Amino acid sequence: MFESVAAEDFMIISVAMDADIEAARPWVTEAAPSYVTLIDQHHLLSSLYNMVNVPQAVWIDEQGQMVRPVESGGSIDILREFDFEAGGFKPEAQARAGAAKAAYTEAVKDWAMHGANSKFVFTPEQARAHVSATSDDVMLAHAKFQLGQYLAAAGRTEEAEALFAECRVLHPDSWNIFRQTTEKTEIGIAAGEDFWNKVMALGDKQYYASVDMEGMP
Repeated sequence: MFESVAAEDFMIISVAMDADIEAARPWVTEAAPSYVTLIDQHHLLSSLYNMVNVPQAVWIDEQGQMVRPVESGGSIDILREFDFEAGGFKPEAQARAGAAKAAYTEAVKDWAMHGANSKFVFTPEQARAHVSATSDDVMLAHAKFQLGQYLAAAGRTEEAEALFAECRVLHPDSWNIFRQTTEKTEIGIAAGEDFWNKVMALGDKQYYASVDMEGMP
């Protein structure tokens, strides 16, 4: 997608939220992106934009204004439709997810081509209405998370784990913090029992919030 609009004064910057650079490196290498790719070890982007999951996206125009605040970057809430016996998602869930990704990608291309005239760009009032409020607890969780990262790097594991536990309570909606501070599988991702228990306990809450965009399923 990026190659088709690269000449339109348009840039994609992808950021991996991973405290361990080496854990993220194989995924970046495999993807071999032609656009800028960064690794945010301290989740500074999460703190600045109140990002709670991946993939999430924010559209920023030439004036540095957010024309679409943080939203799920083309992903939809099918996680609880995972078929554990088959080891994957059912075909109908995969089809819906594929349609969502395609619709979001086309919207990004439309913005790259038409800029402020794109039908997918929010007005300033609409953009403000789509910004999630950040509470004191959320900001404290981000601060404690960064302190915990420092302590972990210094080998003070017990102190770090205590802070991480506080973070998960202060900001229970942050899957980014949860994944970074809980058990990992052999391939380095947080998709173990704790993760799935938390997913299945969501109830009426969404894992990926719906995107307010024409064409998204």
